[in-house]
Amino acid sequence: MAANNKKKLSAAQQKELLSVLQTRFEKNMNRHKGLDWAKLQSKLEKNEAKLWSLDEMESTGGEPDVVGFDKKTGEYIFYDCSPESPAGRRSVCYDQEALEKRKENKPRNSAMRMAADMGIELLTEEQYRELQQSGKYDTKTSSWIVTPPTIRKLGGAIFADYRYGTIFVYHNGAESYYAARGFRGSLRV
Repeated sequence: MAANNKKKLSAAQQKELLSVLQTRFEKNMNRHKGLDWAKLQSKLEKNEAKLWSLDEMESTGGEPDVVGFDKKTGEYIFYDCSPESPAGRRSVCYDQEALEKRKENKPRNSAMRMAADMGIELLTEEQYRELQQSGKYDTKTSSWIVTPPTIRKLGGAIFADYRYGTIFVYHNGAESYYAARGFRGSLRV
């Protein structure tokens, strides 16, 4: 479902994406109790840039779904809800600085750069823990999460996963990358 470089989907791509999102929305009402698809769809149809970002989330394996509604801003909140870290966003280091520092065997990209290019943000630790309340995610993979500046300044970055019935938050060098580590994103619409 990838879009062109103009960050705009064709009418056919929009229709296909909205159908996928509606099906997922209806199958997973536990993630968004009390929310109405028709209102969400109306808002999505008015925001082509956000639809493009959702399409990027979908096409990289994120399975985006609504996890909440911010009454103060009137925004719907989407997270990547794929069971494992999105396959199209794995084997990346944490950020651009880490990518540039790596001399050999550089990964193809960084999580922060990919997220920015997609128009989304990495989940924070709080958001990651919130997501785990609606299911069990990253039981075989892990996901980079937003790293506090104090840790990043020292060369580290943090990631999380779910093992042994527990959410674990770990640290690693920001330049590290693994086939089983990607990142999950959030988007407000």
